[in-house]
Amino acid sequence: MSIEIANESGVDVDETSIVAAARFALDRMEVSPLAELSVSLVTLEVMEQLHVRWMDLPGATDVMAFPMDELETGRRPDSGEISPALLGDIVLCPEFARGQARTAGHSLLDELHLLTVHGVLHLLGYDHAEPEEEREMFGLQNRILGDFRAAMNAARRQDTQRGNDERLLGAAGLHERTDSESP
Repeated sequence: MSIEIANESGVDVDETSIVAAARFALDRMEVSPLAELSVSLVTLEVMEQLHVRWMDLPGATDVMAFPMDELETGRRPDSGEISPALLGDIVLCPEFARGQARTAGHSLLDELHLLTVHGVLHLLGYDHAEPEEEREMFGLQNRILGDFRAAMNAARRQDTQRGNDERLLGAAGLHERTDSESP
């Protein structure tokens, strides 16, 4: 799965983490590993221009999704090789998201993860224009985000434990060398 990210927003964010959130969502949605996705982080001004141009709505917004290829969902098992599919582009506005993060009581990165998953779902055809669609999309979004956060926390715990183990083993090895070198 190819995910390209370009940060032209002027806001310093953990781009690797945003890519991880996108990859996690795509994996959860069983999107082909040959899929290609682009994520762009832009300024308020650029987002406002996109919002006016493509949605005919004033002002900036937090996330926009621009789907490209139609996804092949009902493929037959005996069909030929799958070809790469350009899913589309997700455009995020960290400046706009910062205010939403503050209101929601979480970090900017948490908000960008949420918006990334939201954008992925839009690329996959989900919408929230009608109440039933909104329940389905937001429920799915919340499940994916919860699983992503749990996976990230487990990875952090594992990294911490690995670091602790390495320090203990390193200290034990140093202690053993010191003892064996003593007269």
